[in-house]
Amino acid sequence: MDMTQTESATTGSSTDTLARPDHVPVKFWDPATGSIRVDALLKSYQELERRMSAPADPVAEKAKALALLGVPEKPDNYSIRCDHGLFEPDAEINNRLHGAGFTPEQAQLLYDLAAERMLPLLREMAEGYQAEAELEKLALHFGGTEKWQDLSGQILAWGQRNLPAPLLEALSGTADGVMALHRLMAEGGGEPKPLRGGPEGDAADGNGDLNRMIADPRYWRDRDPAFIAKVTEGFRRAYG
Repeated sequence: MDMTQTESATTGSSTDTLARPDHVPVKFWDPATGSIRVDALLKSYQELERRMSAPADPVAEKAKALALLGVPEKPDNYSIRCDHGLFEPDAEINNRLHGAGFTPEQAQLLYDLAAERMLPLLREMAEGYQAEAELEKLALHFGGTEKWQDLSGQILAWGQRNLPAPLLEALSGTADGVMALHRLMAEGGGEPKPLRGGPEGDAADGNGDLNRMIADPRYWRDRDPAFIAKVTEGFRRAYG
């Protein structure tokens, strides 16, 4: 081999050493020497080791985990719908739901279940308050609780003897209806007799018509003077 061939071979070998292997990142390769930059590789390794050995931030780690589960970043990000109008989203409750890891869908479900359970309870409470208010109204009207308790049995017994069950049930459902029953008992007395004809405009050709008239809200609720006069005339004809 002559000198020219030797130089050519040497040059070719030197060119081969300058090529960076594909598996070596650019930042770790020194093109000038055609070798790996050991200092850069060592520095990168030390930084990675430092990060791996550093204590993890529990808050940040929890936030990452919650985000993976679909939990919003902040409780304010819940979009709770309360179309029923019973209550509005509560910030404190949302904070507790967020702390427990509730997703928006789970938080909405909890609010919906609360409304579903509260509706019957609120309705029952309202009916209870209404019943108490009606009883207080009757006690006040009849001169006290004891007098009303004594009189209530008489009114009920008279109604059972003289009125159809649906009509008695309708009138006994409110304080005004019970007062109407009491007026009927005071005005009527004994058992109704067949009617001989009703007042003009509301012909009462039987007890059924008279019953419908006294069940009319114009009689027991509105206390319409003209209508009361017609009912009174009907009772006059019925009871003689």
